[in-house]
Amino acid sequence: MTLEEDVTATLQPGFVGTDVPAWLRTAHAEGLVSVCLYGDNVGPQGGVAEVCSSLVRDLPGVLLAADEEGGDVTRLHYPAGSTSPGNGVLGRIDDVAVTARAAAAVGAELAALGIGLDLAPVVDVNSSPENPVIGVRSFGDDPEAVARHTAAWVGGLQSTGVAACAKHFPGHGDTVADSHHALPRVDVPLEVLRARELVPFAAAVAAGVECVMTSHIVVSALDTERPATFSPTVIGLLRDELGFDGALVSDALDMAGASAGTGIPEAAVRALAAGVDLLCLGSATGGERFAAVRDAVLDAVRSGRLPEFRVAEAAARVRRLAHRSLRPDASPDRTPVSDEAVAAAFTVTDEARSFAADPAPLAVVQVGSRANLAVGAVAWGPAALGGTVREEEVPRDARVAVVARSAGPDHPAHEVLSRLRGLGHHAVLVDCGWPRGGADVETWGASPAVARALLGLLRDGDAR
Repeated sequence: MTLEEDVTATLQPGFVGTDVPAWLRTAHAEGLVSVCLYGDNVGPQGGVAEVCSSLVRDLPGVLLAADEEGGDVTRLHYPAGSTSPGNGVLGRIDDVAVTARAAAAVGAELAALGIGLDLAPVVDVNSSPENPVIGVRSFGDDPEAVARHTAAWVGGLQSTGVAACAKHFPGHGDTVADSHHALPRVDVPLEVLRARELVPFAAAVAAGVECVMTSHIVVSALDTERPATFSPTVIGLLRDELGFDGALVSDALDMAGASAGTGIPEAAVRALAAGVDLLCLGSATGGERFAAVRDAVLDAVRSGRLPEFRVAEAAARVRRLAHRSLRPDASPDRTPVSDEAVAAAFTVTDEARSFAADPAPLAVVQVGSRANLAVGAVAWGPAALGGTVREEEVPRDARVAVVARSAGPDHPAHEVLSRLRGLGHHAVLVDCGWPRGGADVETWGASPAVARALLGLLRDGDAR
């Protein structure tokens, strides 16, 4: 392969729309291996089936990638909401067979569309309750439990022939900033990092995960200045200590944590130099940005700043990922997670049980809750099922469930709850995010699959 082809193979662009742009077809002819799908590629009927069909037809052999985590983060079911309950619920159910089946169901859907790389699972240990970007995308806050479910999810997904990608190395769970908008830090001793953040990644590697994603966070015990994506020390730990020899993909380089101070082309050069193999360029790459990144990497090689062997090594790993010899299980168990199992994962107070037993008619008021960029504008909670009313439309004789996500003390759901109780309604608070305390029902997820089980609980009291 030529240097130009190798450089092109390390780039993973996104684009806008469902039509394959001319610049992407040209890039594919020049060595492009992978394309990532986003909410920007959702068709008029929802989901990415339309664009997948076009890409498979126009870019033969391309490795399509997508963030199909299940639960809150979905591309296949964007914007209607995922049919999977998500990691937070799966961790609460704590049955690795259920987790493996849920992952196999996701993999079957991806494989049917020609998507060969799932940028999932999230294997971060959500040790910070205030984490604004991980939360219920995590299997939980216990490292050993997260490790168990990580291995099960990887095995279930890869049983369908779709490659899994454990993210966000070396662990985004202890942050209180969102790397889409800032540069988070994890400032814990090395022994804490080894006992907490690294445990699930070790489990993913042991389970044969095909890909790992780096995070744009500074982990001071490993590198006091450089984010993980740009740190040879952090990447060296993954390679040398954990023994991972597969493809390493960056989180999107258009995120502020990666490129706010340097620009995307420079971030791409730095990531490759540090040891990243596949550079995720972001959702709206476009031909101009793609060319600028490719030119910056070529210039870095020609100037001697970036060794040519590093680019060749990265390109070889990407091609191996795209043409790996995984043999899908012909009949993995894809039994969907039952509503009863989902409801059993909920935290339900005695007040909520009393509410469910109240014979008064049920009204559900869903309070707007800002989502992070990883989630996007996807439907969530009972509103995704058409099961809500506006606050001013609540019938006078109704009992009311006020639904929100991550309802901390300042969340407007508390004011809504107070007003409804002041009007004499029997009202409870439901939190569909990572719990902040004070809710009567905590669902540990917000997808329609979770909302369906929630409505069953609120109507019938059938939680466990």
